[in-house]
Amino acid sequence: MALLLAHEVEAPRQCSYLPERQASLENLVMQEVSPEEYEHLLVRGWRRFGPLYFRPACASCGECVSLRLPVESFRPNRSQRRARAACAHLRVEVGVPRVDDERLALYRAWHAERESSREWDPSPLTPREYSLQFSFPHPSAREVAYYDDGAEGGPRLVALGICDETPRAWSAVYFFYDPACAALSPGTANVVFQVELARARGIPHVYLGYRVQACASLRYKGGFRPHELLVGRPALNALPAWEPPAAPETAEPSGTP
Repeated sequence: MALLLAHEVEAPRQCSYLPERQASLENLVMQEVSPEEYEHLLVRGWRRFGPLYFRPACASCGECVSLRLPVESFRPNRSQRRARAACAHLRVEVGVPRVDDERLALYRAWHAERESSREWDPSPLTPREYSLQFSFPHPSAREVAYYDDGAEGGPRLVALGICDETPRAWSAVYFFYDPACAALSPGTANVVFQVELARARGIPHVYLGYRVQACASLRYKGGFRPHELLVGRPALNALPAWEPPAAPETAEPSGTP
């Protein structure tokens, strides 16, 4: 049974997605969370980094909307199929997340490119910080590692997806890749592959986190169709309602998580 260590709602601060708005998160710090207990949170809009479970608690904004893909009805469009084909030569390993020099170097190279191209704030993760965020021990934690076996000098890690798996949900948590592979659209290929993986495992939904239409880094999620959006912020004892979008959404594919 989950052990709650802390519960807080943050004071409003500048939003990192929409800088002109104020943001706040509701946070739960918990241990011993089973996959079933985590799934109960996930379908109600909660996400996880290490032992921290969170969801938006913004008083005057509802732009962060949880989005999921119904695995059986999802159909990649032409550009998504093209990205998947472009990355088909990569060897994929699915396993338990871990931290090492190769993963840290990949993350730092990817984030440095984002700092330059999108003016992101620096994020020089230490091994300890990486472990707490991406490889913290959890029964649901998975990583999807992509290797280029034909790279000069031997097999090379070129992309990594941090994920969670529960009995009826696959959650795409974070994704980063070698900027030299950007032309392959690995972020798009990763989403398509994770739907394929969930289908093979009999999992009905892939959760992509929060879609924010006005944020370039998160808008792309609406381009995977069909998809469903969570209505509101249901309480933990309330039934969640997931519905298709009210109208077609425009979104460009992206390699960003």
